[in-house]
Amino acid sequence: MKIEVFAEMLRDLGIETITGIPDSTLKVFCDYMQREGKNIFPYHVVPENEGAAVGIAIGEYLATGRPACVYMQNSGLGNAVNPLTSLAHMEVYGIPMLLMVGWRGEPGQKDEPQHKYMGEITPELLELMGIAYSVMTETTTAEELKQFLGAAGQAFEQNKQYALLIKKNTFQESAAVFYENPYTLDREEAIHIITEWLEPEDLVVSTTGKISRELYEQSNLQIGSHKQVFLTVGGMGHANMIAFQIAKRQSNRRVICLDGDGALLMHMGGMAVIGANPADNLIHICLNNQAHESVGGMPTGAPDLRFHEYAEMAGYHRTAYAGSRTALEQELKSVRGKKVCTFLEIFVSLRSRADLGRPKETAENNKVSFMKTIGVMK
Repeated sequence: MKIEVFAEMLRDLGIETITGIPDSTLKVFCDYMQREGKNIFPYHVVPENEGAAVGIAIGEYLATGRPACVYMQNSGLGNAVNPLTSLAHMEVYGIPMLLMVGWRGEPGQKDEPQHKYMGEITPELLELMGIAYSVMTETTTAEELKQFLGAAGQAFEQNKQYALLIKKNTFQESAAVFYENPYTLDREEAIHIITEWLEPEDLVVSTTGKISRELYEQSNLQIGSHKQVFLTVGGMGHANMIAFQIAKRQSNRRVICLDGDGALLMHMGGMAVIGANPADNLIHICLNNQAHESVGGMPTGAPDLRFHEYAEMAGYHRTAYAGSRTALEQELKSVRGKKVCTFLEIFVSLRSRADLGRPKETAENNKVSFMKTIGVMK
């Protein structure tokens, strides 16, 4: 289906506000919204997480009486469940809205391990929340979409939500949007430098997406294994809390968390908790490229936010930033041998290798290897 046809039909449904978190399955739609969607939809916001997008949709309805469209990857339903069930549901406030849900981990289709279980339960989860849905595929016609949106309109009249569960390749490829930022240091180069700097006893926790994929390759290349690395391949935004507790319980080791700006923005309250309960063996590193690069590159909702400034206010004992190889090497050298809760923001480009690999081992293998390295599992 042409994305322009889809957008026009959404507009005919009375939708003026579009909000959500980018998803690779919905990349054609996300690119369209950045490229020309504002000509049809006057309000487009990329918030911090999917639950916040539901909040925006609630605000839209209360202010205008119009339903909004909320887009997300199906993993994002986890963030959206609370506001959908405790606010928007018809047994509470009854707020109509349209959900566009990219279906990762669809049964029978090869996908990443973090998507498998959510992919299996996505239809059941929507049903459990009382949200009727239709499935869109690459064969969905405009007439079928009209029927789907007609059902959505009927749901809206009953103060209910309606979902479009969208499979890969549903939308025809259109003019891609290539995002850029002013930074010259590549993220993989930064990870290469960090991996060289690691000590044998260090533990590393990395966030989901290309950061973990690049760290996996660099660790295997330079160290010969990734046994000291926990790859947080799902649960976007929670890597820093995992690292925080590991640091608290493994106080004799240095723990490094490699975070992304999109992930960090998603649950920024974690930084406040770390600042209020600092672990002097924790080094929290944010690789900031101002975008959700792992799922298509759309800018985050706050691309100009300086996380190191927030970290200072939150209470981290040491904060710094770097935007070049030399500056990064100097900052890493300055914390070697010191025990101080540190936040380091590294400004990196949006470039990444087209041939970047993926972990060959299962998530279970990674967990066991990491715990054996710590010594809590034989």
